Amino acid sequence: MYHLISGFYEMLTKKDEFNILILGLDDAGKSTFLETAKMKFTKGYKGMNLKFITTTVGLNIGEINISGVKLSFWDLGGQKELQSLWDKYYDESHGVIYVIDSNDRDRMNESKDLFDKMIKNEFLSGVPLLILANKQDIVDCMGVREIKPVFQQHGHLIGRRDCLTIPTSGLTGDGVEEAIKWLTDAVKRNAILRPPKNQT
Repeated sequence: MYHLISGFYEMLTKKDEFNILILGLDDAGKSTFLETAKMKFTKGYKGMNLKFITTTVGLNIGEINISGVKLSFWDLGGQKELQSLWDKYYDESHGVIYVIDSNDRDRMNESKDLFDKMIKNEFLSGVPLLILANKQDIVDCMGVREIKPVFQQHGHLIGRRDCLTIPTSGLTGDGVEEAIKWLTDAVKRNAILRPPKNQT
């Protein structure tokens, strides 16, 4: 009887789980964004000093509970030698955050080419896409009006999926809450096409 009640309680309280990829070139601020998000949405979480976060080599993971669901984040290293591993995670993902260093004009085209290659992948078809124009705390960085047209030159590849480009600063936290809340709503809306991890 206990096992029956315990199992029923677990079924009632179990949260839907969604896997979120965080992609972008190295030093775009992916790990800083994730750390700030965890601090904002996880009660009692102190986090690390953002100024000491270094480039991710391999995979950095994190979790956030929000609006009755659990988001599991996979922050993948953006160095050239690691980019070839990204597609191994595509078919298990429910949403993608693509982070752009708004202050790195020299590598903007490189980031755009990587973005185009990513959204062409069939395993990401229809998956909600959040584009972050990050590092907006830096004076004279590129704004969303300047960045958005660059990354939407191949709008047909983005298709009819939920897609949003917003300005953020992982360092100051500006835009982080808005980003996470939007993506949470987007993956929940898309759950018919890509069900939560615990329902597949």
